Amino acid sequence: MNYVADYFNYQRRRTSEVRIGDCPLGSSNPIRIQSMTNTDTNDTVESGEQIVRIAQAGADYVRLTAQGVREASNLKDIEAYIHRKNITVPLVADIHFNPRAAEEAALHVEKVRINPGNFSSKGLEDIEVKLLHLLDICRQHHTALRIGVNHGSLSPRIMDLYGDTPEGMVASAMEFLRICHKADFKDVVISMKASNTLVMVQSVRKLVAAMEEEDMHYPLHLGVTEAGSGEDGRIKSAVGIGALLADGIGDTIRVSLSEDPEAEIPVARKLADYFSRRSDAPSIEASASAAFDPYRYTRRTTHPVGKIGGSHVPVVIASSGGDYATLEPDYIGLSSLPGIQHLTYSELTDSTLSRLKNSPDAILALRSDHVNRVGELRAAFHKLLLAGVTTPVILNLQYEEDDLETLQLKASSDAGALLLDGFGDGLCLTNKGESISSEDLVSLSFAILQASRTRISRTEYISCPSCGRTLYDLQQTIADIKSRTSHLKGLKIGIMGCIVNGPGEMADADYGYVGAAPGRVSLYKKQTCVEKNIPTAEAVDKLIALIRKNGDWTDPSPSSSQPCTK
Repeated sequence: MNYVADYFNYQRRRTSEVRIGDCPLGSSNPIRIQSMTNTDTNDTVESGEQIVRIAQAGADYVRLTAQGVREASNLKDIEAYIHRKNITVPLVADIHFNPRAAEEAALHVEKVRINPGNFSSKGLEDIEVKLLHLLDICRQHHTALRIGVNHGSLSPRIMDLYGDTPEGMVASAMEFLRICHKADFKDVVISMKASNTLVMVQSVRKLVAAMEEEDMHYPLHLGVTEAGSGEDGRIKSAVGIGALLADGIGDTIRVSLSEDPEAEIPVARKLADYFSRRSDAPSIEASASAAFDPYRYTRRTTHPVGKIGGSHVPVVIASSGGDYATLEPDYIGLSSLPGIQHLTYSELTDSTLSRLKNSPDAILALRSDHVNRVGELRAAFHKLLLAGVTTPVILNLQYEEDDLETLQLKASSDAGALLLDGFGDGLCLTNKGESISSEDLVSLSFAILQASRTRISRTEYISCPSCGRTLYDLQQTIADIKSRTSHLKGLKIGIMGCIVNGPGEMADADYGYVGAAPGRVSLYKKQTCVEKNIPTAEAVDKLIALIRKNGDWTDPSPSSSQPCTK
């Protein structure tokens, strides 16, 4: 059963099967889709009705927050309510800080999620005692367990040893998995989430390698935390989740959008379906071991040709004519690169590689028509690396879509996987659909580069998807903050519903807007709380004042335009 990643040919990692109600996870089961309620878990009717809507949208599982024992106990009433509506979707309890709430929830729902970073504030011995007690309850009631590690919420003990790193996330997960393995508790799912897509991908890959070394084959839950809303949330989720699905990793996915939870389901389904079609793809002939390090980001070394390659950030290539300065002033039209060479993997022959090595002004546009275009393009970069070719490469990705969301998900998955591996000095998206404009393609290209952390060209918002812990109107607040700060290029703003998902999970943010109590907000400068319990009516103005005070504010220019953020 040992899994060895083949980065060129798609194969799903074979995992152990986990029983979750009547919807098993892992092994040969399809990739499962899930979402999370944003209602008060003490409100049986409101929570139940939202679960019905999520289930009818196609979710395989629905998660609810359970802050305390009271909320955990009410899960039995919520489950009874949805059963009366003929909804049998398995329920998952989300627990932070309170092992007693996890024990209560395990009596009533099909799966319980705990966070190793706040399951116990004491040492490993105390963790083992508490976790074994929870496992006994889960075993008796046929309840599965998700061990959910989040970047930014590691325990102080792990932070002292590893810092807030992928290595620390893996160490935290493995401590809990070893206890489960030793206790022969098999119904375990694991997740490694971050709002930083590079951290997320590296953490999961490292975890899979660590599990395989110890003969563990637990299934993986994938998700990018605090991905945001609209175009941003879809693109960022597709970059992180898609890069791992391309590796064959992932048994269930949740696309975390700051929107109504049922809106997450069709997005996740499109992602899962896009990769499932690669199972029967023609084989790609390439050596088994990759010439790049999948566990550590290193951008492929290239020599510069004008603004492309070398130390330059990846460029966006516009495939057709048009004035795109209204979107982003730094783009390159394809027509301005007459010397560009369009090639596929099969055309990278020995003579072509030799010619490229002796052509210092050449720029290579790599394209693929393979069902598994990520695998074939990886194989092409592998060949370039082995031959010592340093020609800069444009990722030339071609699609035939009439739906913008579908194009966003496919292009973000494909380009994101390659960019996170360190491949690509530019991105050129083309599409044969008539309803998607050239401006959309340019905007999407810049958004993919931003989501993969390879080029920053707009404000970044790290916003949670909302849940029963949210303490203010999250969607309206996100809209208000975006309308006033979207011109602050490169600034990262965290917009978090509560303290649980606050300073920890917005670890990369420059500023944070965090729910502190009903109708109250606290403001953060990085990880430091600088102002507490502000009324929500005043909080956005206070956030702007804080950004001004720290010298990060610039007034928007009437003549300057921002990339499209629809």
